[in-house]
Amino acid sequence: MSDLKNKKIIINAPAKINLHLEIIGKREDGFHELAMVMQSINLSDQLEIKINNDGKLNLKTDSANLDNGDENLIIKAAKLIKDYSGKKELGANIFLRKNIPIGAGLAGGSSDAAATLIGLNKLWNLNLNSKILHQLASRLGSDVPFCIKGGSQFCFGRGEILKKYNFTNPYGLLLIKDSNISISTAYVYKKYYEKYSRFIDLSNINIEKKRDTLKNLGFINNDIFQRKIKIRNDLQKIVKYEFKSVNDGLNILSNLENSLCFSMSGSGPSCYAIFEDFNMANKIYKKNIEIFKKFDFDVWVCQFQSKGIEII
Repeated sequence: MSDLKNKKIIINAPAKINLHLEIIGKREDGFHELAMVMQSINLSDQLEIKINNDGKLNLKTDSANLDNGDENLIIKAAKLIKDYSGKKELGANIFLRKNIPIGAGLAGGSSDAAATLIGLNKLWNLNLNSKILHQLASRLGSDVPFCIKGGSQFCFGRGEILKKYNFTNPYGLLLIKDSNISISTAYVYKKYYEKYSRFIDLSNINIEKKRDTLKNLGFINNDIFQRKIKIRNDLQKIVKYEFKSVNDGLNILSNLENSLCFSMSGSGPSCYAIFEDFNMANKIYKKNIEIFKKFDFDVWVCQFQSKGIEII
C-alpha cells in the first residue's frame, strides 16, 4: 500500500440510453422482469480518486444538486467494496465532475457507482475478478452491472443478466431533457405496475422465449436503424402523459429530418433521436436550436461508444 498512498486515478463513467425497454412483469422479489437493450454514449461523468491515510471515504462534487453523504451511490459503492475487502484501513478521497444530468433516465448514478468499484479495485490493489465485481454491482442497482463494461448489451432479469454484442457503426444522437425536471425511476415503475402489469402472472410466461425474441430483433446488425425501427420503451406510456415536456420532446424529435428513430430513455425524462453519424446529429441540432430553446430543453450531441467504465 505504501507505494500507492499518493497515487490517484481518473475514470470516465459514460451515460447510457435504452434502445429497448420491455417490462415482462413483476417478480416475487419486488423487482420487474425486464428485456432491454442498452447502449453507452459519449456523455460522461469523471471521477478523480485518491487514496487517503485515515481510512475514511470522502466525496466532493462540482454539482450543487447532489447529496455527498451515505445515500450517494458512489459512497455506497465505496463502502461495499471496502467491506468486501475486509480492510478497514482503506480510505479514499473522491471528486466527481458531473456532466450527466441527474434523474434523467441515463444511468448517471449507476455509472458513477460502477466507476467507483473499478477505480477502487485498481487503486487499492484488491485484484477482484470480473465475476466478483459483477456481483457487487448487482447489489448496488439494476443498471450498475451494465455500466461496468458498457457498449452494446442485451440486459435481462432485473438488468443484471448481460449479453454483449458489437455495434461498429458510430451512430450520432441528439439527446434532450427539460432542464426543470427529474424523475424518480421507482415512481414510474410503480405507476406502470398499477396500470399495466398488476395482474400479470410470470409463471405463465415463457421468459426465455421473450429474451430470444429480443435477441433476434436485429440489434446485432449495424444497419438496424436504417430500417426505421420503432424503439420500444414501455415506461414511455406512463411518462409522456404525466410530464408534458416529455410528450413535447418526443413530438419535436419525431419531426426532425434525417432522424432514423426516436424514443425516451429509461424512466425519462431524457429523449433522443438517432442519426447516421455525429456530424448529421450536430447539423440537425444547429438547424433546430431555436425550437429547443423555445421549449427550454438542454441538448447534447453525442454518439454511440463501445466501452463502459474506463480508467484514463
